[in-house]
Amino acid sequence: MSVQKNIAVIGCGAWGQNHVRSAHEIGVLYAVSDYDMARAQDFAQKYAVKALSFEDVLKDGDIAGIILATPAPLHAKMALEALAAGKHVLVEKPIALSIEDAQKIVTAGEKAGRVVMVGHVLQYHPAFIALKDIIAKGMLGNLRHIASSRLNFGKVRTEENVFWSFAPHDVSMVLAIAGREPIATSAQYHNGLAQSDIASTATVQFDFGGGLSGQIHTSWLNPFKEQKLVVVGDAGMAVFDDTLDWDKKLAFYKNSVSFEKGVPVLNKGDVEYLPVTEAPPLALEIGHFAACMANGERPRTDGKEGLAVLKVMQDADTQALGKHAKAA
Repeated sequence: MSVQKNIAVIGCGAWGQNHVRSAHEIGVLYAVSDYDMARAQDFAQKYAVKALSFEDVLKDGDIAGIILATPAPLHAKMALEALAAGKHVLVEKPIALSIEDAQKIVTAGEKAGRVVMVGHVLQYHPAFIALKDIIAKGMLGNLRHIASSRLNFGKVRTEENVFWSFAPHDVSMVLAIAGREPIATSAQYHNGLAQSDIASTATVQFDFGGGLSGQIHTSWLNPFKEQKLVVVGDAGMAVFDDTLDWDKKLAFYKNSVSFEKGVPVLNKGDVEYLPVTEAPPLALEIGHFAACMANGERPRTDGKEGLAVLKVMQDADTQALGKHAKAA
């Protein structure tokens, strides 16, 4: 597939500038935009592309797709405007802040025949892709439990709780491995800061049916950084640890449990670090977006996947905070 410079990045902030750099590196960046046009001009000059207002991006016929790296409250409005203008859309997580708005985006994309993709970047991480591959090959046997932990000391936010800040990527990965949405969810939030009413620690548990359970634990008041995804099967276990070097990011444990006269016996095997091709996940994500734009394929993290993740996020808030819960 030939690479075309036909993508504009909207938002050049802390994360948006990573989109700008990555889109430039893979050769698809055509323009940048930001509410601060001086900032946009700086990036345009650095990468030798156009600096345009959002309105001009929508009017430019040379722009086929846009990446929305804007604040979450703007996602729905800007995505719908872009789709109405005939653009393909990659929107950063979350796809929207309400189920209604997310469904509008999905529907608009389908009616327009345009790609809608959500930036759940860890689904494009080579270690996660390798993890899904060994699961598909049956190396873990029948899956029993999926556990994800995303812990750190900071960054504490004042607009959203820790689950909304940290967990969308984990929810996306857990749902991808489970292959279905949970049939039941329970959640416990805790505020560790007396001066704030926003949860700083959250534990959410899932029942997927068929003997498969899941858990996500997040905190921004943890003394050390941890980013682990553990998948337990009846024939083996795997760990994706994104804090480790590439040669140790994906570990396979040939651990299992057998029963002798009704008594469980733990069979512990050696750990094997599986080969993972080193590559930047964000560049792979943008490359996937560009490929889907070109060939019409459905993205791995399409609008419906983003909607499923949003439903889990809101269900967790409801379980922990009550029926009138919001992200903050």
